[in-house]
Amino acid sequence: MTIRIQPLLVIIMALACLILVLFPPAMLSQEQTLALSLVVMAITLWATALLPEYLTALLFFLAAMLLNVADASVVFSGFTSTAIWLIFSGMVLGAAIKDTGLGDRIAGTLGRNLEHSYPMLISGIVIACVVLGFFMPSSIGRAVMMVPIAMALADRCQLASGSKGRTGVALAAAFGCHLPTFAILPSNIPNMVLVGAAETIYGTSFNYTSYLLLHFPLLGVVKAALVIWLILRFFPDQVKPHPSDFSQPSALNSAQKLLIMVLSAALFFWMTDSFHGINPAWVGLSAAVFLLLPRVGVVDSKSFAAQVNLGILLFISAILGLGAIINATGLGAMLGEALINVLPLAPGRDFVNFISLILSAFLTGIFTTLPGVPAVLTPIAGDLAQQSGWSLEAVLMTQVIGFSTILLPYQSGPLVVAMLLARESVISTLKLTLPLVAITLLLLVPLDYLWWKFLGWI
Repeated sequence: MTIRIQPLLVIIMALACLILVLFPPAMLSQEQTLALSLVVMAITLWATALLPEYLTALLFFLAAMLLNVADASVVFSGFTSTAIWLIFSGMVLGAAIKDTGLGDRIAGTLGRNLEHSYPMLISGIVIACVVLGFFMPSSIGRAVMMVPIAMALADRCQLASGSKGRTGVALAAAFGCHLPTFAILPSNIPNMVLVGAAETIYGTSFNYTSYLLLHFPLLGVVKAALVIWLILRFFPDQVKPHPSDFSQPSALNSAQKLLIMVLSAALFFWMTDSFHGINPAWVGLSAAVFLLLPRVGVVDSKSFAAQVNLGILLFISAILGLGAIINATGLGAMLGEALINVLPLAPGRDFVNFISLILSAFLTGIFTTLPGVPAVLTPIAGDLAQQSGWSLEAVLMTQVIGFSTILLPYQSGPLVVAMLLARESVISTLKLTLPLVAITLLLLVPLDYLWWKFLGWI
């Protein structure tokens, strides 16, 4: 008789949480015990995919309110986050790109250069997404712009639904928009949380160029190459384009011209947000609202109802609410204090310090999701610097290696959003995240240590 591992794991974790609630540790308050149990169960359900992501999200909200784990303003704080509105805007933009045929058109242009082989297709998508990371500040925004184009390209190359190649294309867009761009300072939310917390708490700021030089060679270039290699290894396929599909395109129609103008304006404001100060979410929402206007006619009500996925919004809101509960109940601060006591930090033990600090950020991200890592670890970075004998800046920068190493998909909102927009299984990301974690810890971290030594950061 075959036993499915997912239900068994959920049952084991449920029993463990029940024991935790019935016999709470002395160091945890009742509120913290309930919060910890809720977080563990939510993470387990998302990690095992035993239930749909949106259903786990709804159960999370319901349990948090019935158990009075935190105020409603904390539990539902994800709905007030700008990230939600950027995701919503991205769905509308994606619908417009699909409905106007602009996605097919761009896919045709790319196809003329990438159609020759499946490796060239995957490499081209990843590289295009990484390059976009230098211009567009939001990984979710990049994903919602690139995923519809990538999937249209998959259609052009006859990579059918359910095929390995189609999943590979979705993964190329999802990981290309997100993973290597941790090495570009303003291109991901955890990066900006780290920079903001460091400036607020310590008055420390980071230079764009030095940050890029420190992280991009390995976390950017090498990780992008690893993503391409892993996709080709685990999702092999062959492209079968029709030559007629890539013939000279006809002239742009009025809807496509209008959409190009809207996207160009949005991209301009996204690229220049450091000058005008308008949040990328409101730029995206402005573009989305304009495209939804009745007389504009780019996205009609039927297309809006069909392509704006409420489940994604519920899921991301729950992830953000989970992080807020961890911080509001003091679990995050407790985790930080525990790290100070257990990490084997000491002056002169540079490699041990390097490994310890990276692992602390990596493990914290499993419980708090990625944006929660700098929120938890930055306030104690001064103590960690004193214990290790390192500079504060070096200690802070180890977080980047830690939170850019993703074990489970729920940790990363942009990764999940990209896969759901592509209508591909989120669980397929594990075929990339698990080996990437192993390669990062066994190979990239030692190489990073040597690179940091060479640059004089250690």
